[in-house]
Amino acid sequence: MVKIFLPLVLLVAAVLAAGCGSGEQTATLTADERFERAKALFDKEDYLEAINEFTIITLQFQGSQHAADAQFYLGDCRFKRGEYLLSAFEYGVMKRSYPASARVPEAQFKLAMSYYSISPRSSLDQQYTRKAIDEFQSFVEYYPSNPLAADAEARIKELDGKLAKKLYDAARQYVILERYTAALRYFDDVIDQYHDTDWAPLAFLDKVEVLIRRKKLSDAQTNLSRFLSRYPNSVLRGRADGLQERISNEVKNSPQKTGMGTASLEGAPLLTRVE
Repeated sequence: MVKIFLPLVLLVAAVLAAGCGSGEQTATLTADERFERAKALFDKEDYLEAINEFTIITLQFQGSQHAADAQFYLGDCRFKRGEYLLSAFEYGVMKRSYPASARVPEAQFKLAMSYYSISPRSSLDQQYTRKAIDEFQSFVEYYPSNPLAADAEARIKELDGKLAKKLYDAARQYVILERYTAALRYFDDVIDQYHDTDWAPLAFLDKVEVLIRRKKLSDAQTNLSRFLSRYPNSVLRGRADGLQERISNEVKNSPQKTGMGTASLEGAPLLTRVE
């Protein structure tokens, strides 16, 4: 936040200085005239100059009817310039400073979109992905009948998938390293936290594979049954049937007739990693 705030302070100082030396004609503009000028600059995609004008409105005409719109357009200017952290800041200011404005729902959605726009690929740190999810969820919670609510829900699902993939990839890496306890924990996180993503069924079956490899056939059967119950029409049903056959064969060929079997499965292949 400090990194965001300092440039804004410098910008405000520059705007004030420019206003003092911009000539009598510009200095005497009314709030209506100033907003009209700022909006014209925005429409011409001259976002830097528009930022100057909208900032003057928010400072000099805080009580005017244009103040909330000016603050909103500051966010839009930053967003159009790809300055997504700054746009998130400006939309946040708009929400807090003008809670009665009709633009607040759109500001909330665009605040979420600002974080969404800097959400990185799944292998990197996901702090902005989580921020985007939080803001989209707030939007859906407060404005469920808004036309953008469906879009927000779709983006939440997309971002959840990215978080699920990050966990799934970590689990697969632990499998490669033969650190099975850690792998199982991460597979469980995918299954429990992101059960409605495409990565949960994969995590289920990979978990069964690991349990078979660790000779925990009873646990493998239990988890396979859970998979079949939860995803009866899964496109992975063929693989699940193959795992069921493997478990049955291991039990049948086990030298221990009283349990689920302990035959080694170290040579059994695991599912190729999905990119």
